[in-house]
Amino acid sequence: MSAAETGKKEVVEKGGELLFCGATCWDIIGRKKGSQDGNLVSPTRLRPLVGVDIRFVASGCVSCHCVALDVQGRCYTWGRNEKGQLGHGDTIQRDRPTIVSELSKYKIISAGSGRSHTVVVTEEGQSLAFGWNKHGQLGSGSVKNEIESSPVRCLVTNAKKTACGADFTVWLSSVEGASILTAGLPQYGQLGHGTDNEYNTKDSSVRLAYEAQPRPRAIASLAGETIVKVACGSNHTVAVDSNGYVYTLGHREQKDEWVPRRVEVFSKHNVLPPDAVISAGSVNSACTAGGGQLYMWGKLKNAGDDWMYPKPLMDLSGWNLRCMDSGSMHHFVGADNSCISWGHAQYGELGYGPSGQKSSALPKKVDILEGMHVIGVACGMGHSMVIVDRTNVGDRLEQLDVYDGKASGEGSAEPETKTPAAKPTRKAASKASENSKKRKKKSKDSSESEEEISDNESEDSEEEFNGRTQQSKRSGKASDKGRGKSASKGKAGHPSATKTTNSSRANAGKRGRPRKS
Repeated sequence: MSAAETGKKEVVEKGGELLFCGATCWDIIGRKKGSQDGNLVSPTRLRPLVGVDIRFVASGCVSCHCVALDVQGRCYTWGRNEKGQLGHGDTIQRDRPTIVSELSKYKIISAGSGRSHTVVVTEEGQSLAFGWNKHGQLGSGSVKNEIESSPVRCLVTNAKKTACGADFTVWLSSVEGASILTAGLPQYGQLGHGTDNEYNTKDSSVRLAYEAQPRPRAIASLAGETIVKVACGSNHTVAVDSNGYVYTLGHREQKDEWVPRRVEVFSKHNVLPPDAVISAGSVNSACTAGGGQLYMWGKLKNAGDDWMYPKPLMDLSGWNLRCMDSGSMHHFVGADNSCISWGHAQYGELGYGPSGQKSSALPKKVDILEGMHVIGVACGMGHSMVIVDRTNVGDRLEQLDVYDGKASGEGSAEPETKTPAAKPTRKAASKASENSKKRKKKSKDSSESEEEISDNESEDSEEEFNGRTQQSKRSGKASDKGRGKSASKGKAGHPSATKTTNSSRANAGKRGRPRKS
């Protein structure tokens, strides 16, 4: 997901034209296999945003909705809206970017997008959120309302940036000793508070649940550090402090990490520079270190071994990476005057065009954008967004397609309530009823937080901002378990990088790939 970074640099950045590629059938992305109608396989302009100066875009590796901010601080949302994640006070799907009217009195400077929730930060340091709140991911201090379709206030002050995982949220704050706060689902330890809050639903039951954390709380073990960048995957977090050290939860051992640990590869002479780029996909992470070299780790391909520790991606050596984001299993990069993408794709989200390949194991240029300066990128589930500078592109943007989309009234409020099929027979209806019961039972048994959470707990804390009333008893020392040998070995069982030479960039351009061979 898009990395968040403190400071005012992003606020003064100029905007550009937003281009979109990938799926537009928001109600069925990830639910039905095979190609769907309406895929935009080339970067395409969106009619409501043509000519609008967009300066920031956000989506998430499990998000089927999008957020865009313009230079005036207006917030546009569109996509799936079954949990009210678009913030328009309803659950009607939007195919067209639509201004969130209840945010019009604020200047929005940052945004994050989760599976079914959205969080924004204002210029004054306030934070508001909307969408699904079953696990407390909106940070409002309460889970009384499972769905908030209009913006509600988050219990965070002096917020600078935000980023969202599937069902949790991270804020960066200027408050000393509380520069990073988290709220939401703690199941995989992604909140960094030393526990997953697991408990048995009943004394006599083996079924597990995870207590929601609706109140943003500072990560105690990072209280002495100033976190300046953060990115979230589905269930993990990557953070960078002001010294250039990288912290992750669950990075080299195949088990959940409950407190942040420093990634030892990025230390001593290889700390991250101030202009470093970080990104987190569904089950992978990436960052640029010394010399702008891109490192990646995690599950990078559907097949093959995982990269258990950061390894340099040699295909992008020598490129000046300015921005990067990762979707479920695809990646987008803005580098020099090129836009580069790769990974596994199903809906045209790599932007290679109708005659181009659907997926690419190696980084490859998006030819139609060659020579354009990319300001920002964002990747979601089955879609990608790119902001390009309008300067020095002539009429090339005018030659790109424009997508109109359906009016909001034409979108479906609930995908399940579409035109009903013919009435099933009594036998078929009985079978469907049995399957429905099984599904319900399975979803009940899944590891989610129990709904029976005391409302009193949240109401008592309406004024508890930045988790100041909760003091951690933990020492904050990161575990050293699992360090050592594998960092130096890293040979057996891992895909080896092909040795490359420093050939001219012109040759790379001829091949249509950024790889220098």
